[in-house]
Amino acid sequence: MSTHELDGRSGRLNLGEFSRRDLLYGIAALGASAVLPEFGSAAQTGSAAATRPFRIDTHHHFTVPKLLAESAAKGVTQTGLQDWTPQKSLDQMDKGGVATSIISISDPGVWFGDNAAARALARECNDYAAKLIKDYPGRFGLFATLPLPDVEGALLEIEYAFDTLKADGACVLSSYGGKYLGNPAFAPLMDELNRRKAVVFCHPYCAACGTQTVLSDGQNRGLEFVFDTTRTIASLLSTATVVRCPDIRFIWSHGGGTVPYITSRLNGVAQNLPKGLIYELQKFYYDTAQAFNPYTLPSFKRLVPASHILFGTDFPLGGGSGLAVSKGLIDNGGFSESELRGIDRENALELLPRLKS
Repeated sequence: MSTHELDGRSGRLNLGEFSRRDLLYGIAALGASAVLPEFGSAAQTGSAAATRPFRIDTHHHFTVPKLLAESAAKGVTQTGLQDWTPQKSLDQMDKGGVATSIISISDPGVWFGDNAAARALARECNDYAAKLIKDYPGRFGLFATLPLPDVEGALLEIEYAFDTLKADGACVLSSYGGKYLGNPAFAPLMDELNRRKAVVFCHPYCAACGTQTVLSDGQNRGLEFVFDTTRTIASLLSTATVVRCPDIRFIWSHGGGTVPYITSRLNGVAQNLPKGLIYELQKFYYDTAQAFNPYTLPSFKRLVPASHILFGTDFPLGGGSGLAVSKGLIDNGGFSESELRGIDRENALELLPRLKS
């Protein structure tokens, strides 16, 4: 126990010396001890670094060599994934108190102009992820890769990934070839995901990358990712896909793009929503990756119920780390102790009950 925690004369705990951050870290650890075996003794230290990992990271990336090569050939270097290994994920997870990461691929996806090749690459990604889940019990889950915009291939891969591999959900990009998720071309896919009551994690695509611009590729991604997420949410609202497919549980990356900050401008796409715009926006789930800074988080939190915020790091892209995210949530969010426990773990368990065991 550090010297500032004990009164040197009486040996009693000096609560006045604790910061709110220290207290919340300790409470988070104690909350995890109630649901994780062998956690209690570590939690008594009140130190985030000393506790057994308990968080669930819903935004955590992986790759395979062929996907890296195909992406690089299209000018997408994915620098953070160049030297990625499962062990690097596990090391970062342990440092950030993450028990389980639900892994997914990132932009640009697996389709590079050939349906058959995309189907093979999606299968390779999913089989590799399934092996990680088997090799490291309890540490990984999977949002399955789909070979979109090949809808027929995506439907076949959903059947395999969900029924054979027991994937936790599906990963889609925000757009494909200028078509957003509410486009009628994707209606059969949405209907099947709705039938399965699937969890669907959406990662943004950089639709503007490769076009004439004064920005670098990296700068484009920093801006266009949040804009493309906003566009695809708007497409699902304007086409009333969310009404036709009410049982899909969507997770939006990076705090929902710009949606929490432009709700008044979205009224124009809410004409076919019987329960209204805010009802549909608050049904969605949103992850915390790159959305935990003091300027973004207050508005994000104002719109999104705490029960629909999920812990996400974006590792190894975007500088994501569990410690940075948890510190940002505590310092910038004004969340209660129970809300933090929900964001860290319990909200994800409601979506992914498999992880309870």
